[in-house]
Amino acid sequence: MANTKSAKKAARQAVRRTEVNKARTSRARTAVRSVEEAIAAGNKDAAAKALREAAPVLARTAQKGVLHKKTASRKVSRLSARVKAMSN
Repeated sequence: MANTKSAKKAARQAVRRTEVNKARTSRARTAVRSVEEAIAAGNKDAAAKALREAAPVLARTAQKGVLHKKTASRKVSRLSARVKAMSN
């Protein structure tokens, strides 16, 4: 258990940051899942729309340090390639 005043504050901040980061991670995963579901359904328009909504969410998640910048970029790139490869 934290003994010093600064350690107690750091512990409080860590709890708060963990909650925020969990929410951001969850939001990013949901955005990716919505694109993947649209791809699986074979609906190119819905997949493209979901991708347009997911890309900024992933970029923001990377900017806040929850995901690595290149990880977010790779996810967007791979989803984009899958949507582009769909025939409509």
